[in-house]
Amino acid sequence: MQKKKISFTGAVAIIISILVLVVFVPFNIVAGYFDKVYDMTPAKQYTLNSKTRELLSDTSDKDIEVYFLLESLSKVKDSPEYLALYHTLSELEKRDNITLTCFDPDEDPERAQTLDPNGTTGVERGDVFVKCGKITKRIAHDKIYQSVKSGENSLVEYAGENLIAGAIKTCTAGSLQTMYFLTGHGEKTIEDSYAAFARSVQSDNYDTASLDLDETGSIPGNTAAIWLVGPQQDLTDKERDILLSFLENGGSVSMLLGPSDTEGRFRNIETILKTFGIEMDYNIITEESAANQLRTQSGDLDPAYITCEYPYKTDDFTQDLTTDLNYLISVKERSAGTINTRSFGQLPDSQYDAASYEVCSIMRNVANIDDKYTTKSTAMGGDDTTADFANEKLSETQLDLGFYSYNMVTGGKIFVLGSCDIIDPELLPKTDANTPPIASSTLALFANTWLFDSDIDMGIGNKANAYDTMTFKDAGEAKHVMAMTAILPVGLILFGVFVWLKRRHA
Repeated sequence: MQKKKISFTGAVAIIISILVLVVFVPFNIVAGYFDKVYDMTPAKQYTLNSKTRELLSDTSDKDIEVYFLLESLSKVKDSPEYLALYHTLSELEKRDNITLTCFDPDEDPERAQTLDPNGTTGVERGDVFVKCGKITKRIAHDKIYQSVKSGENSLVEYAGENLIAGAIKTCTAGSLQTMYFLTGHGEKTIEDSYAAFARSVQSDNYDTASLDLDETGSIPGNTAAIWLVGPQQDLTDKERDILLSFLENGGSVSMLLGPSDTEGRFRNIETILKTFGIEMDYNIITEESAANQLRTQSGDLDPAYITCEYPYKTDDFTQDLTTDLNYLISVKERSAGTINTRSFGQLPDSQYDAASYEVCSIMRNVANIDDKYTTKSTAMGGDDTTADFANEKLSETQLDLGFYSYNMVTGGKIFVLGSCDIIDPELLPKTDANTPPIASSTLALFANTWLFDSDIDMGIGNKANAYDTMTFKDAGEAKHVMAMTAILPVGLILFGVFVWLKRRHA
C-alpha cells in the first residue's frame, strides 16, 4: 500500500505568521516608542560626527542655547528631506548644558527680537541661532541644505551639522571674528559715517571695531580682515610692514581708496598694492554722457555718479566675487554703478610675482551705445608724474575701478575699490521704486565672505544621499537586465505558485 505524503506547507505558513505577529510587531511598537534610529545611510546623516561629539564634550561646561525658528521639531521630523536636521537638533537637546527652544518668529516677534536686538543679522523662519553668553550666531535656513552641482544634475546636501558645530565653537570661544577699520589717516569713522555699513557687516556674523595700527603695533588675533577706507594720508612705514607681514601669512585686507586731493603719493599703500600686482591712479573719474550718469539723492544727474559693470568670472580665475552680484542686477534688485571713484591698473607680469598671484578686475566703466567710452579722468592728488598720466592717458578708454588679488601660495587676499563713498549713506545715489540701491555697495559687503568666511569649517563636510546608478550601452542591454532582475524572478514566483497549486493535495 502506497504511503500518503505529508505536506508541511500550511504549518510553516502558520508558524511564520505567528512569528511575525509575536516578534516583529511588538519589536516595531517598542522601537517606535523609544524612537530608536539605526543610521544605515552611507553619509551617516542621522548620526553626529565624531568631531561634533568631541566638541560637545569639550564645551560641556558652557551653557548653550539653541533656537530653531519653527514652532516645533515635528515640522521637520515628518518631512523626510529635513530628517537629518531633526536628528542633529534632537541630539543637541539631549545634552544637559544645551537648551533647545523652538518657536515661530512670525508668531512671537518679541522673542525673535531678543536674538537680533539691533536688526543686524535678520530673523527668518527655519533659521537656527546658537547663543552662549553674549555671543549669538545665526545659521540662515538656506545654508542648512545646499544645492550642489554634480555633472548635469543638482544634489541637495545637508550642511547643517557642520554649520551648527562651527557656530557652537564660535560662540563658546567668547568673541566673534572682527573686521577692523584702520584709523589715524584722516579717514571718516565707522561710528559717524559708516555705522549702517558696520551693521550690515555684523549681520554676516562679524564684529566691527576701529584700530590704530601705528599705536597698537600688531594685528589682533581675532581679526577677520583689515579695512582701510578713504585715507587722506599715507600709511606709516610701521603700518606698511605689519600689513605686508599679515598678508604674507594669509591675512586679508580691504581697501576703499576714494579720490583724495592730498599732495604727494601714498608710497606705502602703493607698495602693498604693487606686491599684489595692482597700481593706483591719482585721479577722479567722471562721466560725460548723461545716459551713463546716476542721480544724487537730490535727484540731479551727476558726472561723478557713473554707471559701471562687474566682469563675470571666467575659467582663467578661481575666485568669484561678481556672479551673485550680476544676478541681483539682472532681477533689478541692484543697479550697476559707483560714485566718486578713482581708477587702477594691473601691473605687467615682470613687475611683480605674477606666478603666485591671481589678479582680476571686478569693476569697470561702461561704453555708450556706439561702443565708445565717454568717461573723463582728471588728476587729483599725487605728483606731477601721476598728474600727467591721469590727464593724458586715462580718458575715453576702458578703466578698471576695482580689483581682487589672491596670493595662491600664502592665501593672502586684497580687495580694492576706487570709491569709499559707496558705504556712506549720506552720499549714495537716489533710490526709489524704479531705482534699486547701487551694486558697488553690495559688492563691498559681499567681499567680506571672500576675505574671511565667518562659518568655521569643522571638517565634517556636507552629507548627501547616495544613489546607485546603472549605465547601459543600448536599449537591448537595458531590457535584458530588466528581464533578469524583475521579469525572471516574477516568473519563478508564478511558476512556484503553479507547482504548489498542482501538488497542494499530494
